Amino acid sequence: MTTSSFFLALLLLSLAFSDLFVQIRGFNFGINYGQVGDNLPSPSDVVVLIKSLKVSKIKLYDSNPDILSAFANSGVEFIVGTKNEDLPSLRDPSNAQRWIQQHVQPYISQTKITCIAVGNEVFDYNNPQLTTSLLPAMQSMYNALVSLGLAQKVTVTSAHSYNVIASSFPPSSGAFKQDLIQYIQPILNFHAQIKSPFLINAYPFFAYKGNPNQISLNYVLFQPNSGSIDPVTNLHYDNMLFAQIDAVYAAIKRLGHTDIEVKISETGWPSKGGPDEFGATPQNAEIYNSNLLKKIEQKQGTPARPSVPVDVFVFALFNENLKPGPLSERNFGLYYPDGNPVYNIGLEGYLPEMTGEFESKSNVLSINFVCIFAFLLFTWELSRH
Repeated sequence: MTTSSFFLALLLLSLAFSDLFVQIRGFNFGINYGQVGDNLPSPSDVVVLIKSLKVSKIKLYDSNPDILSAFANSGVEFIVGTKNEDLPSLRDPSNAQRWIQQHVQPYISQTKITCIAVGNEVFDYNNPQLTTSLLPAMQSMYNALVSLGLAQKVTVTSAHSYNVIASSFPPSSGAFKQDLIQYIQPILNFHAQIKSPFLINAYPFFAYKGNPNQISLNYVLFQPNSGSIDPVTNLHYDNMLFAQIDAVYAAIKRLGHTDIEVKISETGWPSKGGPDEFGATPQNAEIYNSNLLKKIEQKQGTPARPSVPVDVFVFALFNENLKPGPLSERNFGLYYPDGNPVYNIGLEGYLPEMTGEFESKSNVLSINFVCIFAFLLFTWELSRH
């Protein structure tokens, strides 16, 4: 065996194990930790799972004290949330300050709370009281952070559904719904003032489900496809999520801002759905989320902002059995509540009771690597004689 043959064998072996290496080391991404279920693991067990996944950021829909306490000194960043029904009361500066004193201050010395999401998809409820309370509540919360000396550590934003967008294709035509501009314009001004991100929940799944005959499944799943060209910018798009992100940037620019970062506060794909929920399968969910994580790992940006890596919170950590709505709503999780993955996307996460099994696999893998290395070394030595 020649030296060149040896190194060729080594290269092929490295390629064969490259996917396995990615699987072992995990990914650096954010995830939504919902709690609408009666069979979910304890927060202390979830800490073990999150650390094994190497998740760096968690978004909550509340400020659950048990979760915030469990993640003390973990280094994981948190977005905590206020309830939509609390928005009218949070307009009052004293109520906003009291909320932060109760839900942020007791934990921030040990748990890395970096953001407060004031409400979630508020405009979808078509409730005038909530709509008109959103910005004043955001302002009161920020002013309370300033008065408490926390504004350098914690910022304020709100998460919006993609329904706030009236036009998204081509991406350069992105625009907010006309009836919402009177509310969104001052919110954007506020974001620019305090330098906080605009959060959007973007789901290519819903677009595909609504029009499966016209929208390419490969396009929404990040699979190879011909894509489309934006005729205004001449930029090429080969997946829907990145097109959706750039459409939001275009909508924000249309209202006079190029100084606000867009972050994806939710995206995902359900592993199960009702008979009319086209595409909701474990196979599609696996493809969507695994391809998404690859793009996050590669720090990819959108065609309009290639140097800015997309910032994404995957939805969701667990299947949540008490969520209302269609079947898909209860099947967006990467994991079942018992800690088993719903499908394989290359993550080796585990709950405490699964630790022994995981360590056993790791030990076998380590032994295999040692044996392979020894074999290659032996072969190389033979080739020299």
